[in-house]
Amino acid sequence: MKTSTFAALAAALALAGCGGSPPPPQRFPVLDYSYLPPIVLKVANLTVVNNYVPAPDAATLTGEDPEPPAVAALTMLNHRIVASGTPGSATVTLQNAAITETGNTLNGAMTVDISVTSPDGRSTGFAEASVTASDPAPDPDADPDTVRAALYAMTKQLMDAVNVQLQYQIQHNMSAWLAGAPGAALLGAGAAPAPGAIQAVPLTAPGATPAPVPPPGAPNTNPAVPNYLPGAGPAALTPPPTP
Repeated sequence: MKTSTFAALAAALALAGCGGSPPPPQRFPVLDYSYLPPIVLKVANLTVVNNYVPAPDAATLTGEDPEPPAVAALTMLNHRIVASGTPGSATVTLQNAAITETGNTLNGAMTVDISVTSPDGRSTGFAEASVTASDPAPDPDADPDTVRAALYAMTKQLMDAVNVQLQYQIQHNMSAWLAGAPGAALLGAGAAPAPGAIQAVPLTAPGATPAPVPPPGAPNTNPAVPNYLPGAGPAALTPPPTP
């Protein structure tokens, strides 16, 4: 009897061991855009301002997002927009960085604007980048990692899109304020961008006219704008890898 009891106990322990321990929580890398060429403005003073105040529903989702859109956007803006030291001032403002859920859809929206002023206040410039995205929302009974992955993917979509749109809008509307940038040379001679990265073209030289960009939906006939995506401006976005 004693032998069969020990055998039954061993079998039970073996079955319990088959289940294994639960998988560790999924890890999400920090979104980093510091490899992109800086956008150098002809100003001495540059301020980055956060005007975005999330509504209650957006605040709830932000709390579950491993990379909140506002945090990612402010980090990118502080890295990417720089002052040349020329007299003048600029304010970069994050106006919106929301992810909300409506029905079975996640909706994302991000808006960044830039205003510049000469020392005497006579010359000004303004540009705004505004993007949106939508994806199916996770099932209401989805596990936390699935929800976090969906929110992270939405944040990455918004960030990738706003980076492309921001450079385009500044080149298109504020070319006279550009102090020039080394552009693709920052990647190193002959270096290729990482898979899934934003493909940025060099910024326009000071005072130059930006290369024309076809309207959304039109075929690209401009060799200066490689791999044009309709509506994306003078840069292209390759599909990001699955987290």
